[in-house]
Amino acid sequence: MQPVSKARLQIHFCVLLWGFTPILGKLITLPALPLVWWRMLLVVVALLLMPKVWRGLFAMPARLRWAYAGIGVLVSLHWLSFYAAIKLSNASVGTTCMALGAVFLAFIEPWIARRRFDPRELMIGIAVVPGVAMVVGGVPHGMRLGIAVGVLSALLVALFSSLNKRLVEHGDPLTVTCIELGTGTALLTVLAPLLPHSGAAFVLPNTHDTLLLLALSFGCTLLPFTLALVALRHLSAFVTQMVTNLEPVYAIVLAVVLLNEQRQLDGWFYAGVAVILAAVFMHPLLHRRDQQPIQPESLGTTESHGMVD
Repeated sequence: MQPVSKARLQIHFCVLLWGFTPILGKLITLPALPLVWWRMLLVVVALLLMPKVWRGLFAMPARLRWAYAGIGVLVSLHWLSFYAAIKLSNASVGTTCMALGAVFLAFIEPWIARRRFDPRELMIGIAVVPGVAMVVGGVPHGMRLGIAVGVLSALLVALFSSLNKRLVEHGDPLTVTCIELGTGTALLTVLAPLLPHSGAAFVLPNTHDTLLLLALSFGCTLLPFTLALVALRHLSAFVTQMVTNLEPVYAIVLAVVLLNEQRQLDGWFYAGVAVILAAVFMHPLLHRRDQQPIQPESLGTTESHGMVD
């Protein structure tokens, strides 16, 4: 098989695995905070077993380690709000909210990267608004809080992805991921006793949750992350972007098949999803000439990887 063809299959496989992330988040019975805490802890422990990560940690300047640690705070808050949105609504709604990351990015990235504002990206933001309105109108009233938390999660995606891009050339991707998720684990350890009704972060999961957490940590995080790094050597940013934009589609299909979520949602929801996805797909089309490679750091620490680049 040609390297490019193999890379395409790898990326599609990665996106499919990422599509299981909200499904597993819904099936795990732990509250959002201990769920995220265990997921990050397992990934960090696995990364610390790699000599390459330790070499990267010792070689990295202290100032840069602190910078990535700060980004790790945003990463942990994103994951916490992402799973909270799923718990408060369902996997389909929580994943759809992540499409708004591209809208926030249109405003945040020019500010952080100190580049000129692009009116084409504003067009994307305007195009998404009707879809969001339809999504809100197509879910039960009790899920509206989940939508609000999901929007917050999308904002955090845009923030930490933009910051990661500024520092992309200064650290090994696996080392950066270890620092960010390690910081996130420490932050949630401190926050656990302060957040009401969040559940103790140190609660031991039962056998059912343990198996799902292992699948989430290694099958939906480390495995696709590694495959994506290999595939990105042979694919253009445009091709990768178009494939990763399929993640919410996969997630919604999986939620319908595995969780029967179609019973909770009406036609307006799916019409809104179609509008949002159409707007998100417009983004790489409008930027086909000036796309930059999708950065491994963003791939390693966000659920909706293609939505924020």
